Amino acid sequence: MFKNTVEDLLEAALQEREDLFLIEFSIQGDNQIKVVIDGDNGVLVEDCMFISRAIEHNLDREEQDFSLDVMSAGATAPLIKQRQYIKNLNRTLKVKTESETFEGTLSGAKEDMITLQWKVREPKPVGKGKVTVTKEANIAYKDIVEAKVMIKF
Repeated sequence: MFKNTVEDLLEAALQEREDLFLIEFSIQGDNQIKVVIDGDNGVLVEDCMFISRAIEHNLDREEQDFSLDVMSAGATAPLIKQRQYIKNLNRTLKVKTESETFEGTLSGAKEDMITLQWKVREPKPVGKGKVTVTKEANIAYKDIVEAKVMIKF
């Protein structure tokens, strides 16, 4: 019952802020609530505070003792939801599938797959030297084992 109440409060808060979406939600045995969110435009501290207050201010600590952690997915966290791929268009991703690993620019995120592009140097078809070629891979979401944004400094 406690979990259902928290889920309803969380869902109502996310409906109010459509730019935010849920990545992970759990309640541990000692009523430790963990909420991980992401946003179409990133997540600010104020966004975490909004979700935290939406839950905490509607629960009675006299009835139920709990702790609440609301956090963003983080820059190094793997991408889980399709919406995260759309948010990261034109950024460099490292994508692992069962058989290979790709690193390239996310150029497309459709309903069932993503498109990565990268450049490689290959020998010229005729003559000596090398030429830069753009490669592309279409990868279905179901084939992705892990995908992370590559942070460049």
